[in-house]
Parts: sequence; C-alpha cells; structure tokens
Amino acid sequence: MHQEFALGRFGLVSGLDLPDATLAYRTYGKLNEAGDNCVLLPSYYTGAHASYEPWIGPGRMLDPERWFVVAVNMFGNGLSTSPSNASPGIRGADFPDVDIADNVIAQHRLLTALGVRHIRMVAGWSMGALQAYEWAVRYPGMVYSILPIAGAARCSPHNFVFLEGVKAALAADQAYDGGRYSSPPVRGLRAFGTVYAGWAYSQEFFRDGIYRELGYRDIDHVLDDWADDHEHMDANNLLTVLGTWQRADVGSPARGGFETALGRIRARCIVMPGTSDLYFPAADSRVEADLIPGADFRPLQSNLGHVAGRPGIRGAESEQIADAMRALLGG
Repeated sequence: MHQEFALGRFGLVSGLDLPDATLAYRTYGKLNEAGDNCVLLPSYYTGAHASYEPWIGPGRMLDPERWFVVAVNMFGNGLSTSPSNASPGIRGADFPDVDIADNVIAQHRLLTALGVRHIRMVAGWSMGALQAYEWAVRYPGMVYSILPIAGAARCSPHNFVFLEGVKAALAADQAYDGGRYSSPPVRGLRAFGTVYAGWAYSQEFFRDGIYRELGYRDIDHVLDDWADDHEHMDANNLLTVLGTWQRADVGSPARGGFETALGRIRARCIVMPGTSDLYFPAADSRVEADLIPGADFRPLQSNLGHVAGRPGIRGAESEQIADAMRALLGG
C-alpha cells in the first residue's frame, strides 16, 4: 500500500507542467519532534517504493523504530504521475519531459508537508543515486548525508548510448507507433528487456555461471526472465523515465558547471560504485568523489555488475551497503 501526495499543477524545469501531479510514496516509522530522523529512498529505474523493503525493518539497515523512512516513486514509473495515468491532455506519447530536478523539487514539497526539517540520509541505487546527488546540490542545508550506490551525478556519453540502444529495440516494434500504440508493443518490450540483460550484469556473471547463484538455470533463463519482466511494463512509462535518466546532470550552467556544483556539496558522502558495473563504471565515480569535499570513495566489491546495488540482491553486497549506511547514520 502507498499514499499519494497531491502537487496540483506542477511546473517543470522545462517550462511545461503536469496539470494534476501526484507523488506516490510510503513511510515507515515515525518522524521525531526535531524533524531530523528522515531517511529518503528515491526509486530507481523500473523500481518502486516497495523495491527498497529489503533494507527496511527491525534488525535491518533501516530500522523504523529509529528512522522515519520515506520511499518515493519517480514521475513516470506508473505510480506517481506517468504517461499511463496522467490527465488526458498529457497521457501516453504527449507526456512532457521530466528531469531529475523535477523529481527532487516535488520530493522536497512532499517532505516539507510531512514536517521533515533535515534529512539524515538520501540513499539510492542507480537512478536513486542520481536523485541523491541532485538533493545534495539543490538543498545543501537540508541534507546531512548521501549514499549514491551504482549511480552518477550525470549521465555519461557511454551511458547515454547504452540507453539509446535499448530504446531503439523497443521503438523498432511497429506496434509501438511512436508511443501511440493501441495495444502493448510486446515484441519491442521483450527486445528491450533482452538487450538490457546484457548490460545489467558483468562479463564474469555470464562467463563463470554466477547467474546460478541468483536462481537461473542457464543464460537462456536469464534472457527469458528479463524479456518476461519487461513485457508487462508500459512502453511510454519506460521511455519517459529513460529520458529523465539521459538528461541527468547536476551541473547546470546556472550552478557554474559540473565541477562547481559538486564542489559545493556540504553533505557527508560515501560514493559507492559497483566494481564490475558496465554503465556506471567506478572510474567515473572516482572523478565525482574527488570533486566532492570530504567524500569517501568506497567501491561495492562485487562480480554481479550493475545489479550489485539492488536491494536484497545478495548477502555480501547487502552487508557492504549496510556498513556504509551505519557510517553515515551513526554520526
């Protein structure tokens, strides 16, 4: 179950707007009187608020007895305002571009309405990490710490090209019809998931049969699972959030550029790239960590590839993430 926060007519950074916007979210635990025990978990690509639940609960990384955890859904993910559920004038292919900044501005309104004065930690995997960086740059006085896991402060050129590839696989299905499909473009959606599978994991994952540790019989089982999973998703939703990802960059000209923006971050920061991530490589994260004052560069040691940071994926990775959270929340 989740709640919905009404934003009304929400102006986007592009100058367009969402006529009747809502954010879907769920809270765990209670906000303290000081309003400063909040942990924010922004959703990731194809994920939702419930995707973070392996991290939340008694004896887990985020105990609701101590922390007020807010898990919030991005625009476009099918729960918050999205092409699939928007007002008629912007539904489907007519949905406007939404940026990372738009999501963070909306989340700030939500947290303010909930009574949050300071955020102890913004943590997130993949696109959740993109939002964590934006939070630290946009609201430096509100955020105590951030934990970007297998993500980045901007979409790199190589990352952009990877996303163009999966987008092209979906759009090649004639049933997609430029987003004006009358029935789901199933072949395109399955192609999207199949191509994505090759990027989500490491070379070692396939070469050494590590997929068996995650319950897959063989490589065909991996590919079929990814195709089956994406077959049931909304194509316009997928591509809306993909566009949000591609445009991600904390370094707008108004902020003086990328290096200047990261140099102004005041939050404590542990930058945690996956050591075998194919599209958020540790080398890129090293550059970002060096630009953030006092940042701790702490790679997530894993042979799983990008999925190493996914909540609950495997014990060894989960314990490294838990250690980083303890370091940021313990002070």
